[in-house]
Amino acid sequence: MFSNGAPHGSRLQSSPHDGTAPSSSSNNNNSTLSTASTLPSASSSSSSSSRLSQISSHIMGSTAGASVFTTAQVAQAPEDPLFGLMRAYRQDSSDKKVDLGIGAYRDDNAKPWILPVVQKADAILHNDPNLDHEYLPISGLANFTAAAQKLILGADSPAIQENRATSLQTISGTGAVHLGALFLAKFHPRRPTVYLSNPTWANHNQIFTNVGLAIDKYPYFSAQTKGLDIDGMLSALHAAPAGSIIVLHACAHNPTGVDPTQDQWKQIASVIRERGHFPFFDCAYQGFASGDLARDAWAIRYFVQQGFETCVAQSFAKNFGLYGERAGAFHFVSAAGPDAATANRNIASQLAILQRSEISNPPAYGSRIASIVLNDPALYAQWEQDLKTMSGRIIEMRRGLQQRLEAKGTPGSWNHITSQIGMFSFTGLNEQQVQTLREKWHIYMTKNGRISMAGLNTHNIDYFAEALDQTVRETS
Repeated sequence: MFSNGAPHGSRLQSSPHDGTAPSSSSNNNNSTLSTASTLPSASSSSSSSSRLSQISSHIMGSTAGASVFTTAQVAQAPEDPLFGLMRAYRQDSSDKKVDLGIGAYRDDNAKPWILPVVQKADAILHNDPNLDHEYLPISGLANFTAAAQKLILGADSPAIQENRATSLQTISGTGAVHLGALFLAKFHPRRPTVYLSNPTWANHNQIFTNVGLAIDKYPYFSAQTKGLDIDGMLSALHAAPAGSIIVLHACAHNPTGVDPTQDQWKQIASVIRERGHFPFFDCAYQGFASGDLARDAWAIRYFVQQGFETCVAQSFAKNFGLYGERAGAFHFVSAAGPDAATANRNIASQLAILQRSEISNPPAYGSRIASIVLNDPALYAQWEQDLKTMSGRIIEMRRGLQQRLEAKGTPGSWNHITSQIGMFSFTGLNEQQVQTLREKWHIYMTKNGRISMAGLNTHNIDYFAEALDQTVRETS
């Protein structure tokens, strides 16, 4: 056995380098030091360790090892309802289950659809000999943000021509809303209340409150007509404190699928101008709602043409099918005036500082795919056709569902299925009916009765119509 590198029972000799000569006798105790005499004893080692523990405890305090973040301090947060719904659907073993909850396009076989134009762009990117994995600038891929700006504002937009628009690439539409909220929270001189439609995309509530802005609601959906409560909306906007921030869904309103007409948009703009409100557009479905990119951006372009200062959150998740690539853009349009270009440049610099502290710089892959398509006329034309394929299939499912319910004589009116637009339909089902559909029929939707029309297809639409008809009859 060995102890401290020396054979057991041997003695450590004095070094020839310590100024003394080595002894000729290994048994000379006067010229050798025993291991026991030079190393600390077990008792002294234990005492030293105890002393170190006392010192450590003194330095760290008597509560060393106890968490500051106790269960009393940090309660368990509720599960995100939508992701909880997705988890429940995946765990359901029924071969009849239908997913109408997730807001993602599915083909007629209920499978994710990679747009053909995205496949082409991906091949171009893959074969690019100059492709690298370097950082993008803080503001993102310039070719992408410039094209995204023209797509949403219009290539002939006065804001672009007058250098009043600045754009940054973001982490999809969520990141764009967050960046805008963060900027308003920091730089708006009055930190006004943010007004959200009732109902709205649930994440709006969290994003604005997390940056310290107060939120309130304006009426939007009419339970009676299952359409827009334009009178209630206008009245609330009139009553809101002057200079409030008004969040508006540019098209394919989530969750209702109810959009204002162009005349109603003009009325909304008139009230916002009169009250000096600040419009904040969220656009997650351009081209996906109607199949027409210009039509779906009409409200934003109208507000900009009317001289409004505004900001726009833009997502490329739905219209490119780039859900996991998180490609988006945030646009700030400064009000017209002699100092508009300078003011916008200052705003761009501050947005870059905020972006730097949040994500440093955005991811490259999704923006490169979108940029290739947006900047190539032939690919852009094919993209428009892909958009028509997706929006057209959803419109077909809307017609098919309404026809089946009316043919069955399902209690109630179902015109709203086709008058609403985009991915979602607000069915009017109550929470009890939603629960019945889930437990008895294995059909999954959000508890407020919102369904993703993309989840319907020719293989399950009859089953869903039958389930909906029986549930409505049993619970009416």
